[in-house]
Amino acid sequence: MTAHSAGTAATDVRDDSVRELESAFRGTLVRPADEDYDTVRQVWNGMVDKRPALIARCAGAADVISAVNFAREQGLPVAVRGGGHNVAGSGVCDDGLVIDLSPMNGVRVDPGGGTVRAEGGVTIGDLDHETQAFGLAVPMGVVTATGIAGLTLGGGIGWLRRRHGLSSDNLISADVVTADGRLIIASAEENADLLWGLQGGGGNFGVVTSFEYRAHPVGPDVFLAFVVHAGTDAAEALRFYREWAGTAPDEVSSFAILWHAPEIDEIPAEHHHAPIVVYLAVHSGDGAHAQQDLASLREFGSPIADLSDTLPYLEVQQFFDADYPAHEMRYYWKSHHLAGLPDDAITALVDLNENSPSLHSTLDVWQLGGAFGRPGPGDTAFGDRSAPFLLGIESNWERPEDDDACVEWGRAAFRALEPFSTGAQYLNFPGLYEDPDEMLRGSFGANFDRLVACKNRYDPTNLFRLNPNIPPT
Repeated sequence: MTAHSAGTAATDVRDDSVRELESAFRGTLVRPADEDYDTVRQVWNGMVDKRPALIARCAGAADVISAVNFAREQGLPVAVRGGGHNVAGSGVCDDGLVIDLSPMNGVRVDPGGGTVRAEGGVTIGDLDHETQAFGLAVPMGVVTATGIAGLTLGGGIGWLRRRHGLSSDNLISADVVTADGRLIIASAEENADLLWGLQGGGGNFGVVTSFEYRAHPVGPDVFLAFVVHAGTDAAEALRFYREWAGTAPDEVSSFAILWHAPEIDEIPAEHHHAPIVVYLAVHSGDGAHAQQDLASLREFGSPIADLSDTLPYLEVQQFFDADYPAHEMRYYWKSHHLAGLPDDAITALVDLNENSPSLHSTLDVWQLGGAFGRPGPGDTAFGDRSAPFLLGIESNWERPEDDDACVEWGRAAFRALEPFSTGAQYLNFPGLYEDPDEMLRGSFGANFDRLVACKNRYDPTNLFRLNPNIPPT
């Protein structure tokens, strides 16, 4: 594969220009000749190998302003890095400027007001650590090393989605550096169109230096249902899940995951490396009701393992962390919002899982509805919420020589399930940004033209284009 791979050298930026930037910069500037360049330019997806001309590791909003102005004046492509977990590698670029927010990782919780302010380099783990000290949580994703910035701007789907909605649904305000180097506030009172665009419209409109969220009482303990079925029962297990998912209360957010069994003692050895279906469901409400609300999911069929337990919310948030190591693994993810889960779709999913070229790859059927589904299509930029399921296609593998086979499997899964899609995709699972116009128009629907108007106002020259890009007119 070459679309995500760079050459051996990065474009040099004139030393006098860099010195001028450095004089106004409190953070650190990293150039290709610097000893830590190869470390700093790495992002989570090991398949991405890009060589920027300059990396600006920002200490605060003033540094971001300086970096944006520098990139605009020098005519450099701009990548914005929060946690560096975008699967397409948009947090780094070839021959351009990386605005690296990772040093900006402050979090301030207002427990009385039920709000949290977090800087653009904060990770989910950082945020959870601070909010859980007060018995609060902001809906976030399910891998704690993920940055909150890119996650929120693309929507943000996690264990609290059916009880409290998306990360972007809980965004109250944001501080944003626009393409002309201004720091502005996006809120219901100021630049409300920009706040709307940030609620699922991606990184198209500027660099968000801080986010203000609503936080909700959660934990400290939640109940996790973790039930494993053999691959021979996969079709029956998915048919049951299809019906059960429509009956669960909002306190429950769940997946059905098609996978291959890992080598762990809790799963019988004869199933190791064989196809399986896993039910994972978190009940974040009253613990007295959790067992009852999840009983039918646990009692269905003849599971080969049931590892369900009451656990700290922080531990549940870390449940997937070990499965998604940084730099070591290679990732290609796509998605469909599914209009349903008919038998033909189930057959396709079972066949794809059985023929996966990597034991690490998964097909994840996310239960939607609840609070996720209540906003109208135009209430946020995210778009239509009517789909009952989201299919996450995760092609995950270890060796570069398997790139072609594993990427093709992901694309084959996307094609096979397309007949069952609403036409929308989840933009945080973007593949390598193939067919961007189709992806964006199908996902944003009637919101697309409004997003173009927002782009025209805040980034008319398309400085921020290394993302699921909404071009200005």
